[in-house]
Amino acid sequence: MPPAMSFVFAPPPVPSVPVHGSAQRFAVHRIYCVGRNYEDHAKEMGFTGREPPFFFLKPADAILPVEAGQTGLLPYPSLTANLHHEVELVVAIGQSGRDIPAAQALQHVYGYAVGLDMTRRDLQNDMKKQGRPWCIGKGFEHSAPIGPITPATQADGVAKAAIWLQVNGQDRQRSSTNKLIWNIAETIEHLSHAWELQPGDLIYTGTPEGVGAVVSGDLIEAGIDGLEGLRLRVQ
Repeated sequence: MPPAMSFVFAPPPVPSVPVHGSAQRFAVHRIYCVGRNYEDHAKEMGFTGREPPFFFLKPADAILPVEAGQTGLLPYPSLTANLHHEVELVVAIGQSGRDIPAAQALQHVYGYAVGLDMTRRDLQNDMKKQGRPWCIGKGFEHSAPIGPITPATQADGVAKAAIWLQVNGQDRQRSSTNKLIWNIAETIEHLSHAWELQPGDLIYTGTPEGVGAVVSGDLIEAGIDGLEGLRLRVQ
């Protein structure tokens, strides 16, 4: 028999997200994000039209899971003076696949959640100006807060649900998921041409207009009708 595997140091815990109505947790494999997937947000970022979808990744341990009814603590990250909120519908993949047709895409979905794509906007913009990768603006610790995942069988209306975010009780973002430029199935189709999707993958599907900065002490509350909400205090 082969010798028992040993490690130089203890492996870190598997990043995971709570599941609504269950004691089980959803182990995270990869985090994919869709850029500029609402028309009005694309316009506020200086772009127009239905451009082909593009993607970027966050490390799995960027996840910041928040239990139902709890207020998560979001540490203000280093190196930035312009931390932006972006509320997003998150799709949790439960079945692997490559080159998935849109007509079959929803068969690969385990469930849905409310998530935030936190962004060090000043660092992202600086990298864009220099033509350099902007991972430093997107892929830092705690940059992917997420609420509990609701299984797809309990989230029938998610494709046309209100999506919103408030800071200190004031509206910042408010739209509907039916305004996605590339809908859930189309996004999975495009994404699966580039990567083989695996159980545990999370897809942050894009944010509507109204993104803006938060500072230490701010209370962020975000929601999508039919899903568990997400509440965070910026430290």
